[in-house]
Amino acid sequence: MATILLIDDDDAFSEGLAETLTDLGHDVERTASGESGLARLATGATPACVFLDFRLPGIDGLAVLEKLRKMDHGRQIPVVMLTAHANSDNTSGAMRLGAFEHLTKPVGRDDIAGLLKRIFVASPTPGAASRTTTVPATFDEPDDAMPRLLGISESMREVQKRIGRAAASDATVLITGETGTGKEVAASVLHQSSRRAHGPVVAVNCAAIPHELLESELFGHGKGAFTGAMNARTGRIVDASNGTLFLDEIGDMPAAMQAKLLRVLQERVVTPLGTNEAVAVDVRVIAATHRELDAMVAAGEFRQDLLYRLNVIPIHLPPLRERLADILPLVGYFLQSTTRDRPKRQFSVEAQRRLLTHAWPGNVRELRNAVERVNALSPGPVVTESDLAFLIGSAASDPPLPASLYDLPLAEALQQVEREIIRRALEIAQGNRAEAARRLGISRQSLYTRMANLGID
Repeated sequence: MATILLIDDDDAFSEGLAETLTDLGHDVERTASGESGLARLATGATPACVFLDFRLPGIDGLAVLEKLRKMDHGRQIPVVMLTAHANSDNTSGAMRLGAFEHLTKPVGRDDIAGLLKRIFVASPTPGAASRTTTVPATFDEPDDAMPRLLGISESMREVQKRIGRAAASDATVLITGETGTGKEVAASVLHQSSRRAHGPVVAVNCAAIPHELLESELFGHGKGAFTGAMNARTGRIVDASNGTLFLDEIGDMPAAMQAKLLRVLQERVVTPLGTNEAVAVDVRVIAATHRELDAMVAAGEFRQDLLYRLNVIPIHLPPLRERLADILPLVGYFLQSTTRDRPKRQFSVEAQRRLLTHAWPGNVRELRNAVERVNALSPGPVVTESDLAFLIGSAASDPPLPASLYDLPLAEALQQVEREIIRRALEIAQGNRAEAARRLGISRQSLYTRMANLGID
């Protein structure tokens, strides 16, 4: 039996969660504000874990977590953050402050039981401090203008969590994913969330620079190092000192440069071209690629030892076709960002379904371009399916929406669209409801409820 502290001002949710925790054999202490929760912890109490809501009267959940981490006995208490409205900021913010997990309400009993099992494996003795998470004492809050890695699907929330955890260290990160999934945005978010946010972030596209110039670009050169080198020049690695070096398309780096980069990662020194001077550097390296580096290693095209050095913290960005729950929210965001000087457009029900059934081979980049295109060219305030005729490659098996749909009230029409989306997610997941819920960005319990309400077997 363990003692669990629950800090949440939503009486109905708090009561239900407390009942679940009690049924699972634990003692529960409840408080309704961050101040009262901190007061309880300030007495020296060390619960086995804390369930902490983001939105609280007075100080919010992130502020409570930050204050808890400054208490000597509170630095290693596992904290589960709760929110009804997950976004990239509160997810990554919680993780970089050392939250054990971040859950979206409502939360099912099985999910709670599985979570507690993971917590108690990490900290076997109830109330003992977990030794699996290193938590920084304090962080500067990111600039309001920082980039965001948008997404509410379960797969993107996992990415946001991993970025938040990675931000608490200087370990090298390898970001993988198809073209257009947002690898550069993820690197920017990671930099802005880290302790190096006030330092430079220097981006180098290894595929865009000719191979014969890449060494000079990265490492710099001395005067007279080659024909035309009239003056000495510092390289991009030195330019990134005390900040972040982002190596995009690392899979396109030539073999000779791979060996030189490996030395930088191992020894943290740079030798400019044409000199014998070793310059110490303090940089955090983030690499990204759309290539399969494991296959390149097997083919002798990429150094295995370099892959080990790069892949300390792997972050994989899923393709948009696997993130059904993110498509329409992204459309809304892109519409808002491109309609500042014109009336805001809306997508018809059939147009929304067209967006959801398109394969999106270009991923988020293609979606953004599509929204900008229809926003500029659509003749009316409502974007119709015909306005999206330029999208090709949708599954031929997807039946068109019936004409009768347009005679239904909006709420009923949207129910039909939701029914089709859930059925498609279940089909992709081969009937696995947990996997379908993950793809839709909702809990399993929410999926069961929606299926029952919509008459889906």
